Amino acid sequence: MNERREEEGLAVFANPRNAAAGSLRQLDASISARRPLSCFFYQVLYAPGWHASTHAETLRFLESLAFPVDPRYRVLEGRDAVLEYCREWTEKRHSLPYDADGVVLKVNRVNDQTALGATSKSPRWAMAFKFPPEQGVTRVNDIQVQVGRTGALTPVAHLEPVGIGGVTVSRVSLHNADELRRKDVRVGDKVLVERAGGVIPYLVRVEESARPKGAEPFAFPSECPVCGSRVHHPEGEAIWRCSNRSCKAQLKEGLRHFASRDAMDIEGLGKVLVDQLAELDLVSSLPDLYDLREADLAALDRMGSKSARNLLASIEESRKRPFQRVLYAMGIRQVGRETARLLTGHFKDMDSLISASAEQLQEVDGVGPKVAGEIRAFFEVSDNRTMLGRLKRAGLQLRSIQAPQTGPLEGKKFVLTGTLSALSRSEAKEKLEALGATVSGSVSSATDAVVVGDHPGSKQDQARAKDIPTLDEKDFLSLLDGDLSNVER
Repeated sequence: MNERREEEGLAVFANPRNAAAGSLRQLDASISARRPLSCFFYQVLYAPGWHASTHAETLRFLESLAFPVDPRYRVLEGRDAVLEYCREWTEKRHSLPYDADGVVLKVNRVNDQTALGATSKSPRWAMAFKFPPEQGVTRVNDIQVQVGRTGALTPVAHLEPVGIGGVTVSRVSLHNADELRRKDVRVGDKVLVERAGGVIPYLVRVEESARPKGAEPFAFPSECPVCGSRVHHPEGEAIWRCSNRSCKAQLKEGLRHFASRDAMDIEGLGKVLVDQLAELDLVSSLPDLYDLREADLAALDRMGSKSARNLLASIEESRKRPFQRVLYAMGIRQVGRETARLLTGHFKDMDSLISASAEQLQEVDGVGPKVAGEIRAFFEVSDNRTMLGRLKRAGLQLRSIQAPQTGPLEGKKFVLTGTLSALSRSEAKEKLEALGATVSGSVSSATDAVVVGDHPGSKQDQARAKDIPTLDEKDFLSLLDGDLSNVER
């Protein structure tokens, strides 16, 4: 493919991973069709009437249907056999007709997979063995400090581009001031770099014997490189932070988080538009979103009257988001979706939360000293309290709609699978929890019902195998309206 691109005067691809991803994202399917893409299948999500007892059985079933399956898979017994297989492919990885960064190890029996379950991010019955990283030597051309959403100052080394494992690496994070000082990285240094896990660039060490004369230690800034505000070093942390929450670097990241699906879910407010709003000073704080006018938006690049109206409609709709999502949208360090839910279940409104002491915050299940300290630090900044006051005047929900202490689904456990047309996954979860139910990510004998949307996963089959009731979307909406007949057993 690269040879053909060179003949056509086009830029060549640096590595298979990016080439495949870019090919799949093409809006013009004819472009994707001209590229030599191929794939292996490894899982059956839905096959009515068919059930596998092992993962190997699933792979054989796929092969029988003529789906391409990697012929190198093996069923192994015992630790020694697994380690030997990993060692074998560490040595033979470059003989593969495709790029690979490791071996995936899976529990074979499906019943064992179900028993082990999954976290919110990954299954407990599978893990990756990563091949040792490939390395390269290059030179540090510059060191710059970036500012993130929470004000964290991160030093980044800008490198003379070097190819490592088929990828050109030109930047590498130095993580924090302590790490920078420990490794003593200086502009002009020759450094050894690897791709940790085969993906993320990581600076292994400085080749001090090759250090040029006159290379000076890097002076970490005492002021934010974006807004010039004071930076501070929270006790017990390695990271320095900008104290100004209206700093443009923090503002951009904060706006993207605020608009994200699990927060205020403002459709159309992506990276490019956020950058424009911040750079043109149309938005200098979160509440400014609710003061935007159609004329301001329509004049921006890639916008027009229709797009502006759609965005304003989405911003208007976001005023209805419940208190727990508003709190999560604030981007308070250590306060994720679950912690926001617990806090808003304990404190009835934002004023109660603002006035809560660290000791009172720790009365909430799951909130420890560190989380409580971050919450107190956020509310002690007067600009943050002013921002919350403006959001309250803009009509955002800063008070919990109190659910009954014991809801009609108290003690019931649900699992969601597939896509619902009327509700998002997070909205369906919120409505079930408001009725007293618990929502789990895996099916077990304790599950009372599985809600099944379009294109469900294997959880539907697991429910049938365990004789657990399944609810389609119509049944689920009836349940939310008070019809409990499908879950009473």
